[in-house]
Amino acid sequence: MPRKRQAACILLTFLGLSGLVGAVTRTYYLGIVEEYWNYVPQGKNIITGRSFSEDKLATLFLERGPNRIGSLYKKAVYRHYTDETYSTEIPKPPWLGFLGPILRAEVGDVIVIHLKNFASRPYSLHPHGVFYNKDSEGALYPDGTSGRNKDDDRVPPGKNYTYVWPVREEYAPAPADANCLTWVYHSHIDAPKDICSGLIGPLLVCKEGKGSLPPLPLGSLFPALNGYLFGNFPEPDMCVGESVSWHLFGMGNEIDIHSIYFYGNTFISRGHRTDVVNLFPATFLTTEMIVENPGKWMITCQVSDHLQAGMLGQYNVGNCKSGTSHPKMKGQQRHYFIAAEKILWDYGPQGYNKFSGLPLNASGSGSEFYFTQGDNRIGGRYWKARYTEYVDATFAQRKRLSEAEAHLGILGPVIKAEVGDTLLVTFANKADKVYSILPHGVIYDKASDAAPNLDGFLKPGAHVKPGETFTYRWTVPESVSPTADDPPCLTYLYFSAVEPIKDTSSGLVGPLLVCKKGTLNADGTQKGIDKEFYLLFTVFDENLSRYLDENVQKFTWRPFAVDKEDKEFVKSNRMHAINGYMYGNQPGLTMCKKDRVSWHLIGMGTDTDMHGVYFQGNTIHLRGTHRDSLALFPHVATTAFMQPDRAGIFRVFCSTLHHFERGMNQIYEVSSCGNKDPSEQPYGMIRTFYIAAEEVEWDYAPNKNWEFEKQHLDAGRERHGDIFMNHTENWIGSQYKKVVYREYTNGEFVEIKARPPREEHLALLGPMIHAEVGDSILIVFMNKANRPYSISAQGVEDMDTGRQLQVPITKPGEIKTYRWTVPKRSGPGPSDPNCIPWVYYSTVNFVKDTYSGLMGPLITCREGVLNEKGRRSDVDYEFALLFLVFNENESWYLDENIKKYLNKDPRDFKPSDDFEESNKMHAINGKIFGNLHGLIMNEDSMTNWYLLGIGSEVDIHTVHYHAESFLFKIDKSYREDVYDLFPGTFQTIELFADHPGTWLLHCHVSDHIHAGMETTYTVLRNLDNRIPYSTKSPGGAPQPATVPSNEEPGKEQLYFFGKNLGPRGAKAALVILFIIGLFLLMVTVILSLCLRWARKQVAYQEVQSCALPTDAL
Repeated sequence: MPRKRQAACILLTFLGLSGLVGAVTRTYYLGIVEEYWNYVPQGKNIITGRSFSEDKLATLFLERGPNRIGSLYKKAVYRHYTDETYSTEIPKPPWLGFLGPILRAEVGDVIVIHLKNFASRPYSLHPHGVFYNKDSEGALYPDGTSGRNKDDDRVPPGKNYTYVWPVREEYAPAPADANCLTWVYHSHIDAPKDICSGLIGPLLVCKEGKGSLPPLPLGSLFPALNGYLFGNFPEPDMCVGESVSWHLFGMGNEIDIHSIYFYGNTFISRGHRTDVVNLFPATFLTTEMIVENPGKWMITCQVSDHLQAGMLGQYNVGNCKSGTSHPKMKGQQRHYFIAAEKILWDYGPQGYNKFSGLPLNASGSGSEFYFTQGDNRIGGRYWKARYTEYVDATFAQRKRLSEAEAHLGILGPVIKAEVGDTLLVTFANKADKVYSILPHGVIYDKASDAAPNLDGFLKPGAHVKPGETFTYRWTVPESVSPTADDPPCLTYLYFSAVEPIKDTSSGLVGPLLVCKKGTLNADGTQKGIDKEFYLLFTVFDENLSRYLDENVQKFTWRPFAVDKEDKEFVKSNRMHAINGYMYGNQPGLTMCKKDRVSWHLIGMGTDTDMHGVYFQGNTIHLRGTHRDSLALFPHVATTAFMQPDRAGIFRVFCSTLHHFERGMNQIYEVSSCGNKDPSEQPYGMIRTFYIAAEEVEWDYAPNKNWEFEKQHLDAGRERHGDIFMNHTENWIGSQYKKVVYREYTNGEFVEIKARPPREEHLALLGPMIHAEVGDSILIVFMNKANRPYSISAQGVEDMDTGRQLQVPITKPGEIKTYRWTVPKRSGPGPSDPNCIPWVYYSTVNFVKDTYSGLMGPLITCREGVLNEKGRRSDVDYEFALLFLVFNENESWYLDENIKKYLNKDPRDFKPSDDFEESNKMHAINGKIFGNLHGLIMNEDSMTNWYLLGIGSEVDIHTVHYHAESFLFKIDKSYREDVYDLFPGTFQTIELFADHPGTWLLHCHVSDHIHAGMETTYTVLRNLDNRIPYSTKSPGGAPQPATVPSNEEPGKEQLYFFGKNLGPRGAKAALVILFIIGLFLLMVTVILSLCLRWARKQVAYQEVQSCALPTDAL
């Protein structure tokens, strides 16, 4: 059993004793103080050992100058005190940095925070992951409250406030969660500014009796680790064999996509083995590591920009107990011979766009920008480096690629191992730069460590010079094995780490599989798998390649005139590729119907490398769910499975809109191979919808009061919404011409089908289409707009897909019927909820059609879930929310909007940066700044929310619900109050609404908060049987109204002191009554015993008095 540190044992004893008395009140005295914080207190780059004067990149951040602050900043932070005098501060571990103290509680506890503001401006305290009433929410927004319920929103300088947060059962970690869930608390007057100022800290909510493990909270801001840069993070110490919980969280804006990599050890995150986790703004994760590899190891963010900017730290693992050794490997010894070679690489070897049929350098095409050579353009060919496999240690003969490996492209050879194996990788550097090989997912000692940090060891494998050879030894012990919930093989990558950003941009990356014992055949293929494909999604930034200068010299026509800082030149060298191929030029993605296919998907790159990988025409099996897309991020890899059931030609592409547009799309082909297409199989119900595309004048913010009310509540607050809502001579304002899907009553397309109150929240979205597994969907589509459009859906089987790559187009005025079927693979998977969301949209021009407004939700359900009206019978409410930054600059109607709202000729109009920014509408269902209405439900209702992600690189959305937590399912259920949403990803979350009030619902990305991606939802008390309706307040927040419960007919209701209790309330009431009754019984018994004893005493005294011979005395 893993050891715990002595400090942990002391903490365990203390918390263990408190646990004996059940739930406790945990009281904290916090003060907000202002101080100066140094991001690099040691004054140098600890990782490299160099001073900052020797490090140009570090100098950009840390050198003080006329226009630079340097490394020292004034901040506001939370501090922990012993009592209400706030005179004695409780010290905290140095690695916490500027984070506030760790607040910890178990389920059933009550957290009481006495906050005093010693700062010079108002602040507050808002928690994630615990219950609170309106007077302890600590968040400033127009929620219709006043008085005591508003005092918590801002604590003025010099004032105090007490917050009370019960840790109720509905916020408890789910059974599959870690023992302690990671949450945070932060100030929430202007949340983005307050957090960036330093007011944030960790909050741990633990299962009963599990709140004693030693935590290591790690947050990311600035881009720092707990407020430290370039290895200045105080290194936590731990011992081999210990169990360590890392509590990880991120905060920030659109660029805060973090891939946190723990070198040297692996860990478990949500039941799955990995060594990299992703963090986004308001992402909270608990990971559990059994430390087994001694040494000083790095913690880094592998996002290239953040790595450059100093998001690196280290942790120490010591052999604290004599005799500790690595386990012996009893499996095979697998030997690979790999060389780094310089090659001439072509991103488009076939010379034409496989989708349009045009040459890649065709004038006016999207590919022209990347594939045309010129005075200051390199074109589509570059000198790069690639890992190449050889047959033996002589490195005289390359290993011939098989047909199954033809798709690998720029990737190095696939390295595979089973648990128990030892990998010997002999690396020959046949290139002209110093390179190395560093793997994810396996164990290696310092002799085989290729990491570039100075840690006191000589590491010859970290810098193999040209012409040199080095053999790495990597082991695969049981401790890095895939878990029971993992697929048979985990996908990782290996890469060169001498200068990791330049090396990977040059091409040195390859896939690595760690498999369970007995998974691989003798030839290295996976048992039970017919085809294996490895896809690397990345924007190869050739500007960061080691060969940029050589490429400029060889391929541009006037190399000496090239400005390498020119924006257009830089952009032309960012190649949006899959395995180094663009615009359908990748070979080898072929398979047969019914083949069992494993897709091994890898991400790499910078903060724009957020990839929504979409498989057209088929679905994938991912951790017990059915999907057709998944999200990838730098240095993160995923294994997914597919069994195609239709022959045809399909796309696989990145659904991040700009990546798709710029060439990150390929073709995979499914052949019949003797498997005949089944004759038309009988389907269940045929569900017919009459949908039109029609042009409308859309107002993102018909009511402008949200920002005015915020400013009124926080005097002097900057109004961030003006640029999006104000109509000026240079800004269009909040009204735009758009095109939307609308449902009609029949094929005459005369009468629009009225939306019931429960669909009011759909706003811009098209109708919510429901179907069950086995159903067939007929879309009778009329194009009432003035340009061609179509309608196509993800997830379901489109009867036209596979025969042609392009969905049939419907011209203006035409009516066309589209047919979709819902096979079993399109419905919920074994681990999914009863219904899962997809989207439908127009694909004539995927980017422009989307930004113009054409999209809607499609919900597929298990058989028997829908009632006769086509609505769900298993939940009380369902809501669909699309989080999207509508870029009106890329709408079909931009010119019309300029002409109508600015009264200017679009041909003469020169857009400014401010104009383009004003047209980026950060919307929820097409509404901003509290203008989305209809999110109303009753107390004690089961609700399902379908969260939809579409968009571009900026569309990272962390959806936060105030006052409620929810469960989301992948292979198991997990508890959260923030869900991470990305382009091409869709998720059902299950929320039991049991907390009456009007609460904030928003994207937690800082830029998106300021741009208006927020609204409110209302949970209504159950006092009568009326039907819910929407009431809109001036600020956009629905006021709490008295409306009905949503009980099913004949469902009994329980009232307790006049309050209508739901299932949980009834259970709680019964438990309370039972406890009270038991207590009264015990009191009665004790009193009876006391009375009986007292009577005996009296009788005893009387007997004694009579028995003594008093007369003789």
